[in-house]
Amino acid sequence: MTTRYKLQCLGTGATFEDIDMTLESPSSKTPALLRTVYDATQLAPGGDSDGLYKFKSWLPIRRTLRGSNAPVTYRSEGLAKALGLAELYITFSGYWPERGAEMITGTFKECEAYSVCARIPEDFADVLVVASAGNTARAFINVCSRNDIPLVVVVPENALPNLWIDHEMNPCVKVIVAGGESDYFDAIAVSRTVCAFDGFRAEGGAKNVARRDGMGCTVLSAVTEIGRIPDYYFQAVGSGTGAIAAWEANQRLVADGRFGDTTMRLMVSQNKPFTLIYDSWRAGSREQIDLAPARARALVSQTYAKVLSNRKPPYGIIGGLYDALLDTGGDVLCADNAEAMTAAALFERTEGIDLAPAASIAVATLKQAVESGSIDPSACIMLNVTGGGYKRAEDTLDLRAVEPDVVLQSDELNREGIERAMAALYENA
Repeated sequence: MTTRYKLQCLGTGATFEDIDMTLESPSSKTPALLRTVYDATQLAPGGDSDGLYKFKSWLPIRRTLRGSNAPVTYRSEGLAKALGLAELYITFSGYWPERGAEMITGTFKECEAYSVCARIPEDFADVLVVASAGNTARAFINVCSRNDIPLVVVVPENALPNLWIDHEMNPCVKVIVAGGESDYFDAIAVSRTVCAFDGFRAEGGAKNVARRDGMGCTVLSAVTEIGRIPDYYFQAVGSGTGAIAAWEANQRLVADGRFGDTTMRLMVSQNKPFTLIYDSWRAGSREQIDLAPARARALVSQTYAKVLSNRKPPYGIIGGLYDALLDTGGDVLCADNAEAMTAAALFERTEGIDLAPAASIAVATLKQAVESGSIDPSACIMLNVTGGGYKRAEDTLDLRAVEPDVVLQSDELNREGIERAMAALYENA
């Protein structure tokens, strides 16, 4: 499959070909995200049997992979009635076969994994490296294992219970755990050291246009179901990459010309007490506030949705979350653990499926916004349910825990320790 897009640097405006999974502009002197510019100016969705690749006209992919599923959007009745909302649409990414949602990992991170991995050429010589707080790791493990794509995943030890797979793990996938009191930021640090070794390549996180455009399929699902661009977009965020993706998809849909010219207000949310993005936005500055590592770990340990705990989100970078919020007139909200659990129970009672912790934060802040009168109850609202159906999957599927290949202790989280672990992992390669 030939590429049908170019890359544009949001710092300089320069466009160029995507030769080798480019993550940064070679000429920009200021940190800036890249963005895809597609040959197809109008979305041309395929059929449901294409899975996520029904949206391939707006995905930066070179091939398609086995096992993908697209998000499912439907008009809410139960939750909408409970909250007094006239036009609430739920975009569900998880496992809910009765609704047509069959992401066995239970998370919208499958969207990014199937997009990122399909951007990789079949003759790609390196091993992909991904750091994660849990959901992204689970998605990439499943996608790469199913499609024979070599992968190293690095997660903090507290994320290990959140890793599962529904088939025998492909030996091309390796899992490294940062042990002890490590958090997501420690996992990122380990992954960077791994990428310094020959033959390993960083997936790139928010800098990878395929990750963002894969996440943006949630908005494509919503708009093609609703027939118009919603007025509000609600999502819980750790890095904010999904919200950036929603903003970019919104811009493409306006340019398409068939879905109206609305700019969705991005209403993103965090889990108290870890509110780095919330606090940075409230400070009114592009600069992210400082948060000491020890303090960050303490705050993360108190959160219900630990995946919402990125210490280095793409906040102030050109084209990042700050710009997305500013351009859309958006806002950052937050909910505590008790509010999240109450919201999860409300959703399960009114809609009939369990929520992942992060998604319950989004529901909690939607409820807050309604009760405070800060949103118009007659508006068209998209609620991005980024994960759910864990109980349904556990009851239905043959899920198995993912066992780590290496656990790095606190005194091994250095180049020497990581080098020894990598040598052991690949000694027969």
